Amino acid sequence: MPEVRPGDDLAALITRAAPGLADGDVLVVTSKIVSKAEGRVRQGTGRAEAIAEETVRVVARRGETVIAETRHGFVMAAAGVDASNTDQGTILLLPEDPDASARRIRSGLAANVGVIVSDTFGRPWRHGLTDVAIGAAGVRVLDDFRGRSDAYGNPLVATVTALADEIAAAGELVKGKLDGVPVAIVRGLSHLVTAEDGPGVRPLVRPADEDMFRYGSADVLFARRTIRDFSADPVDPAAVRRAVAAAISAPAPHHTTPWRFVLLESASAREKLLDAMLAAWVADLRATGFTEESVARRVRRGDVLRRAPYLVVPCLVMDGSHTYPDDRRNAAEREMFVVAMGAGVQNLLVHLAVEGLGSAWVSSTMFCRDVVREVLDLPESWDPMGAVAVGHPAAPARPRPPREAAEYLTVR
Repeated sequence: MPEVRPGDDLAALITRAAPGLADGDVLVVTSKIVSKAEGRVRQGTGRAEAIAEETVRVVARRGETVIAETRHGFVMAAAGVDASNTDQGTILLLPEDPDASARRIRSGLAANVGVIVSDTFGRPWRHGLTDVAIGAAGVRVLDDFRGRSDAYGNPLVATVTALADEIAAAGELVKGKLDGVPVAIVRGLSHLVTAEDGPGVRPLVRPADEDMFRYGSADVLFARRTIRDFSADPVDPAAVRRAVAAAISAPAPHHTTPWRFVLLESASAREKLLDAMLAAWVADLRATGFTEESVARRVRRGDVLRRAPYLVVPCLVMDGSHTYPDDRRNAAEREMFVVAMGAGVQNLLVHLAVEGLGSAWVSSTMFCRDVVREVLDLPESWDPMGAVAVGHPAAPARPRPPREAAEYLTVR
């Protein structure tokens, strides 16, 4: 095929290059020529700026290498921005809508063929690149074997084959990276070609709530959000224990372990604690002179702990702390331990988010420490440092207002 330029009719170019297309063939079209034909070519060398514009979420970053999620939902290196197989001084962006691109190419061909738009992806845990489908039309993209049995009679419960990706990878075997062959014809798979265009590659993109590896190194901290409304789904106690294991990896002074976590897994334990805390809180508010209306309003705002199906009460212990002859250094010593407590709870909250759980750290136990210790039968040396509401979010978290790090920096 000739060099593709903006505005070129890919279907016409393919027909001239391969006049023998037959019904049931599958075309694997390299995304680069689709991008060129659709004018997704940028002049200049501003690759970093282009990557930022094409990125909706940075998953990981190491040096100049960026793994990012694109607006299409693809997680790939450099958000698909590429400077290879294009004129020097230009870079290519992914097609705006690769499924629509595949449909346009298919509609311009005389034969009833399937069309796959392919691009090169790296793979976690394995070296080397392979082509996958980023757009499709007229071809079945998945083969779901769940509910069937294998040759030995074993039920298949998780096997879903990515047909479109397998075809894209097979096509790359004849296209190559350096051969200047942008389209491959795959013949012999007519049973996968459909009369309708079909849903495209959307079924291949794993939804966020099913993605066990959604949070990369760059955004795992931002996964933690304060969640105040929870669904009725139960919390897996093992997930909370894994979060506690993350919590106790936090730094602490003097090689100490100042964290203790009380897990309120039974509804009766949660209710008993919250009732006692509520009574103490109401008594304090009334003693301070708040009106009954104001007391009721504040009680409603503090209801997040009651809405949660699981509670964690983190407690600070000062075991291993140093005692000094003056109050100033003793106060600083306690502050060191309190900072360590905050680091531990932050680890807990982040890991809960990685486990798919929402959380809210509420300070209320700090205002009635004696009540909490009495109800939970805790040692006098355990200092309750708030309570963490845990559960499955009832709805997606609202967008986080942007904050510019520069506004919080002082450089000397």
